[in-house]
Amino acid sequence: MRSHRRSRLLAPFLLVPLTAGCFASGGGGDSASGDGKDRDGARLRVALAFPPAENLSPYGADATLLSRLGVTEGLTALDANGSAAPALAESWRRDGDKTWEFTLRDATFQDGGAVTPAAVAASLTHATDAKPAPAALASVTLDAKASGDRVVRVTTAEPDPVLPLRLSSPSLAILSKEAYGKGSRVDPVGHATGPFELTEVNGATSASLDRFDDYWGGRAQASGIDARFIADGTARANALRTGELDIAEAVPVAQAASLDEKTRRDTATTRTTSLLLNASSGTFKDAGLRAAARAALDTSVFAKDVYEGYGDPGAGVYGPAVTWAEGKRTAPVGRAAAKKPGSGDTITLATYDNRPELPEVAQVVKQQLEKAGFTVELTVREYSRLEGDALDGKFDAFVLARNTLLDTGDPVAVLASDYTCDGGFNIAQLCDEGVDRAVADAEKIADTAKRQDAAMAAEARILGSDAVVPLVHQRIITGVADSVQGVVLDPYERTLVGTGTRR
Repeated sequence: MRSHRRSRLLAPFLLVPLTAGCFASGGGGDSASGDGKDRDGARLRVALAFPPAENLSPYGADATLLSRLGVTEGLTALDANGSAAPALAESWRRDGDKTWEFTLRDATFQDGGAVTPAAVAASLTHATDAKPAPAALASVTLDAKASGDRVVRVTTAEPDPVLPLRLSSPSLAILSKEAYGKGSRVDPVGHATGPFELTEVNGATSASLDRFDDYWGGRAQASGIDARFIADGTARANALRTGELDIAEAVPVAQAASLDEKTRRDTATTRTTSLLLNASSGTFKDAGLRAAARAALDTSVFAKDVYEGYGDPGAGVYGPAVTWAEGKRTAPVGRAAAKKPGSGDTITLATYDNRPELPEVAQVVKQQLEKAGFTVELTVREYSRLEGDALDGKFDAFVLARNTLLDTGDPVAVLASDYTCDGGFNIAQLCDEGVDRAVADAEKIADTAKRQDAAMAAEARILGSDAVVPLVHQRIITGVADSVQGVVLDPYERTLVGTGTRR
């Protein structure tokens, strides 16, 4: 059904100083400590929920891991309003329908080379040639060429009105030529441009990073980062409580109350937890049974009980953190009438435990579906052991936490990736002509407000298919030790530490 697949963590989450200034920080400003002590050399101890899953390839699951640790960045970033902001490109302009010119700032790769137009064009070309293509390039063909001493010209096969947004994706990070070896191997260690440089990676256990002193945005205040990959959310919270960590991402809501109020930061995010129903095979190929499953779910309990108030009831693909969505939302289009499930309608429901609330969400979903007459078998695994089967359509239903603006910042892009026939992350296996047509229409629109309207029209058709049932719009809890300042609390989950993060 799909011509390509995009494997990536829905986890988490361009680290640039500009971005750090756009979002809330975890305490204090970014100025030096005034207590007379030299804290500039202190290393940060950080726990992340997801380990490297693809050998640190920037094109898949590990792209946001690299951006959250301050290793990589792209030509652009996202500001607090979801607009494109300068990063390695200090400015850009459109030249005709299909070409954009990006003017580079004076920057250096971590291996000492200059960030030149030729190097940037080569890096973008590698991303274009990657198999499978990065999610940000789904259905997009681009050609990047150097133009003079400071300019990169990027031309797309079809007009792309949101190219600056697209190039903010962590999967389109700019790396030096030494990062690209033979074959498809890409090695970001020592070849990126961010404020922190990877120096050692210990499999799925830990990583060490040192400050990159020649960073274009200024010298980071922390001398480095000692990162640990801890899938168990309780273990992350406990390590923060006992002083083993300075920062713990994605603290489970069940552990929030156990943390001192001063060490808890909750942030509204563009992440929605949904139930995806396999629309191409099995029980839920029948739209009437999808409608029955949707009707069986009482979504009010997820925000109130499972997420203990750290969330909002599911309203659509986009939640309250996408501030323009609610006023533009329309009723679902084309819903089928619900059918009564039969005795043979056993379904396989799956989710992952890297986000500790998801197994509980899935358990509640299981109970509600069983009450409606379905027989449900529940599977819970670590995400990296589950994603391939999910993309292959081996489950009837899947509970997924998805950041809707993570890949590109463009609200239309997630619809194309997740819900169209050729979508690279179509876990719902949805292939509907009306949905594809609505998404394609939205992709052509350049005007921001009209593009948002078209995205909501496409959302109405997607929700009408009942292939996705939004359950809750999440707030993310970050544990931050009292001694730490300047943590970047980003609703898009692309950033965590910046040049001003310190202890």
